[in-house]
Amino acid sequence: MEPDTVDRRLPRHLAIIMDGNGRWAKKRGLPRYAGHPAGVEAVRGVVEACVEMRIPILTLFAFSSENWRRPQKEVNLIMDLFMRSLKKEIRRLDRNQVRLRVIGDRDAFSARLQKQIEEAERLTQNNVGLLLQVAANYGGRWDITQAAKRLAERVQAGELTAGQIDEGVMSKHLSFPGLPEPDLFIRTGGEKRISNFLLWQCAYTELYFTDQLWPDFNRQALEAAFLDFTRRQRRFGRTGEQVQGKTAEAS
Repeated sequence: MEPDTVDRRLPRHLAIIMDGNGRWAKKRGLPRYAGHPAGVEAVRGVVEACVEMRIPILTLFAFSSENWRRPQKEVNLIMDLFMRSLKKEIRRLDRNQVRLRVIGDRDAFSARLQKQIEEAERLTQNNVGLLLQVAANYGGRWDITQAAKRLAERVQAGELTAGQIDEGVMSKHLSFPGLPEPDLFIRTGGEKRISNFLLWQCAYTELYFTDQLWPDFNRQALEAAFLDFTRRQRRFGRTGEQVQGKTAEAS
């Protein structure tokens, strides 16, 4: 698909909570962890679909700051899978011009994993296709808190005053400054909450919930979510009549 034929009704930025790996495995009589490798396969399919449909940005919630509360064995297995997936998938991402970025607090990761993340980001940093953001050890409250701390440090250093802090300044200190906020948020697995994911950035994001467990989420399911998205009217505080008038003027 050429750039001038991209369907502009599709989201520029898609955010997904990939929920249901453990339940998918348990339904099949498997240990919870068995669902995570199956989830990686679903990630591959969704990334490929986004590349083909020219979606500019995809942000995936891979591991939340609250997930450390899970059984230690499962956490260790997830970390090991994260490392193996990075090593296995990074060449494929690079060939497809995907740029990888990991957002979240990396300090809790092993030095080896931190190094592997840095190498993966460096390898793909000049790619011009899909920007794939993986949120790992990420939480929306952490994101806002670390931004507030950085702003407080700048005020203390005399670099700006408290009166200069507005939404624009705040946004520049969050995890991905300068990027469009998510247009569409998808959560699989049947839960209907955003679970501390991109709290600031999802203020006006369209929410889409599906009962499908993440390993079962495929291109057909993604297209169904996109179809639902294209049927919505995004008003951003305006009236429906104002939005329709603006659309008419643009055409």
